Amino acid sequence: MKTTINLHQFRDAFYRMDRKDQFSWEGLAVLFNGLEEYEEDTGEELDLDVIALCCDFLEMSEEEISRSYNVNLDESHKDMEDWLSNQTWVVGKTDAGSFVFRQF
Repeated sequence: MKTTINLHQFRDAFYRMDRKDQFSWEGLAVLFNGLEEYEEDTGEELDLDVIALCCDFLEMSEEEISRSYNVNLDESHKDMEDWLSNQTWVVGKTDAGSFVFRQF
């Protein structure tokens, strides 16, 4: 038996699991929409597992990515999103400029 949830319920699940600091409010929307798109593209229904999502995905600014992954953008990689897309699945980018992506 499956239950379909909306964005509000998705965000609420992170708050109930005390994971409200894992992603920004907008980052959770990016993640939710990306996971829904994945389900539509693959036909695979996903289970909501907040802890697994927190282990599998990150939200980071360009500066945080540069520091954490020792990325120095140069002629071959002028754009962080381009570099990040070559490493992993970039779910999306928030209006504030942070990236939501699968950890690698």
